[in-house]
Amino acid sequence: MSHHLDSEAARQDPRLDISDVYLFKGQTGTVFVINVDPLSATGGFHPEALYEFKIDTNGDAVEDVTLRAAFRPKDSLGRQDFVLSQLRGADAQDRDAAGRVVVTGQTEQAVTGPTGIRMWAGSAGEPFYIEGNVVTAVRTAVTTGSKLDLSAYNPDTATNLFGDTNVTAIVLEVPATVTGTGSIGFWGTTALPDHHGGWVQINRAATPLINTLFDFTAGGTVDYNASDPVHDQRLFGRQVQDDVAAVVTANGTMDARQAELYGRYVRGILLPDMLRYRIGSTAEFGVGCRNGRGLTEPTPETMFEIVLSQSVPMGLDSGDATGTLRSSFPYLSLPI
Repeated sequence: MSHHLDSEAARQDPRLDISDVYLFKGQTGTVFVINVDPLSATGGFHPEALYEFKIDTNGDAVEDVTLRAAFRPKDSLGRQDFVLSQLRGADAQDRDAAGRVVVTGQTEQAVTGPTGIRMWAGSAGEPFYIEGNVVTAVRTAVTTGSKLDLSAYNPDTATNLFGDTNVTAIVLEVPATVTGTGSIGFWGTTALPDHHGGWVQINRAATPLINTLFDFTAGGTVDYNASDPVHDQRLFGRQVQDDVAAVVTANGTMDARQAELYGRYVRGILLPDMLRYRIGSTAEFGVGCRNGRGLTEPTPETMFEIVLSQSVPMGLDSGDATGTLRSSFPYLSLPI
């Protein structure tokens, strides 16, 4: 839950809270995952919301393809009918555009549409894992520009903050006829209609923990969750650069000049905030290779090392995630 409840609207309705997104090679295509409703995972999907998979195919941080899921209210059995629409070009950026329906179905059932896109939506085990004392210490150091204090962390009692919990997930497996065969950028969004006939973007997510560690929404005039990746460098780049330079200086990792250069480097690799991925390759979210994101990778440790320029182990591994991943679509573990 690397973006756990990171906006006011998401705190009010966790069905709109994107906790994590994932991007990796599947059996028949590229797999895109949006997880919402962390911790409870009992509310299903908001029947007025749009759940959007934004895909940039030319590297300009603007969506060229949007795969948009919408859900009807729950029936007497708790299931929800869904529609997945595909939008391209200018329509991909227009929430009022109708798009082309590519999959229809019902939650908890895997469906393949006529264009080869597969979709599943429902409750699943939480694949993300993190040590609460460690992330608190790292976040404090980054947001205050101070020395990392791990005194509250005991590696012998390391615990997954979100162990034995479920999420509500949307999983797509998308053929190359939709994504192309090169490199893409991906982020997820949720949106609700406003009172003026338009839409309000409630949440967005891509790089794990980025908003948690840098706290873009704290006291700022721009809502990170309501903005778009194409504006990230202008709106949040300086904060990332300065926060990183301050924290590596405070921890004695680098001198002031090196820290300044390193802050610029981290700004460049983290923003615009998208998961980047080479179609058909093996996903790996690591310090030296950020290519998609597998379901149970130790992404917090990767982010800690990128931001602090030092290794910060959590004492956890993929076995601490909830459940056992399935070997075939929809890949996530069964809910507990």
